[in-house]
Amino acid sequence: MTRIAIIGGHGKVALELSRILSGEGIDVTSLIRNPEHRADVEATGATAAVLDVENSTTEDIAGALQGHDAVVWSAGAGGGSPERTYAVDRDAAIRSMDAAAQAGVGRYVMVSYFGAGRDHGVPEDNGFYAYAEAKAAADAYLRGTDLQWTILGPGALTDGPGNGLIDVNPSDTSTGTETSRANVALVAAAVLGMPAKAGRTIEFRDGSLPLSAALEA
Repeated sequence: MTRIAIIGGHGKVALELSRILSGEGIDVTSLIRNPEHRADVEATGATAAVLDVENSTTEDIAGALQGHDAVVWSAGAGGGSPERTYAVDRDAAIRSMDAAAQAGVGRYVMVSYFGAGRDHGVPEDNGFYAYAEAKAAADAYLRGTDLQWTILGPGALTDGPGNGLIDVNPSDTSTGTETSRANVALVAAAVLGMPAKAGRTIEFRDGSLPLSAALEA
């Protein structure tokens, strides 16, 4: 992988991912909605490209992805109205998948969340419901594409340190699913270079295994 595009480039996970990839000599393009965030993104070593994916066509996004080897979706509406949540986390995400295929970008890494899916169990009167529904739809669509996709399902996000220690697909979640954003970025960077992880959904949390061993298990 030599050119990576990150959609949602000003998010905390995306900024850390950009630092990691840029530090490895990878050419990173971070797509951002707000031009005022350009300096923050470029401080990580990435090239900032202003594109509001919520209001962009598939063709617009495909143009921005042209010439890249992989794309990472790390964008999100960040709460707010259900309408905007569906517009970004479902509809724009799906357009980005079609755009990746159209642009010839085969590898696609989706940052989702632990427990995402049609059976998410979130009640309709819960404020998280629209997000859960949107991510379930986007993830399902991605699984039906011909892209070399990997879906990441980190647990409850924290600003803890990225120590590279995780538990993958834990069966016992009684102690929680807290996952540092820095570790999410480390996992995303790792799977980009692991084509064998295509077609896999990887749920994880902060844990005890070194990242490489946990992902290989």
